[in-house]
Amino acid sequence: MPLYAAYASNLDPRRMGQRCPHSPLQTTGWLTGWRLTFGGEDLGWDGALSTIVEDPIDQVFVAVYDVSRDDEANLDGWESTDTGLYRKVKVRVSTMTGELLAWTYVLDAFEGGLPSASYLGVVADAAEAADAPADYVTAIRLRPCRSTGL
Repeated sequence: MPLYAAYASNLDPRRMGQRCPHSPLQTTGWLTGWRLTFGGEDLGWDGALSTIVEDPIDQVFVAVYDVSRDDEANLDGWESTDTGLYRKVKVRVSTMTGELLAWTYVLDAFEGGLPSASYLGVVADAAEAADAPADYVTAIRLRPCRSTGL
């Protein structure tokens, strides 16, 4: 099965269990050389959307799942790959036992804009649910955001 590196709201194991019921969690790790950010403010209904961009001095916490083909198609629908909102890229995940090759979704829009406070809370809660380090979760919670939706 292909490996998927989940970040942002897909870090939440309950969410992934609903979206990909046949795809077990394998491990957690870090995308080194990448940064969690937001973009496509004009595309989201509630502010900017999560994405990752390459950044040589940063890293993003991820949960790695063994994704079945059916679940992959399901997840593609959730991430709107058919409309071009997100595209798949291959990434290397650093884990406690070595590196893994996985795919993840990257927003096909310019970086910038603010996520809503509620969306940022969802992302932080998901990171916490995935056992991300406390300082990582705190950094997400302290990011600038819109105090209300659009």
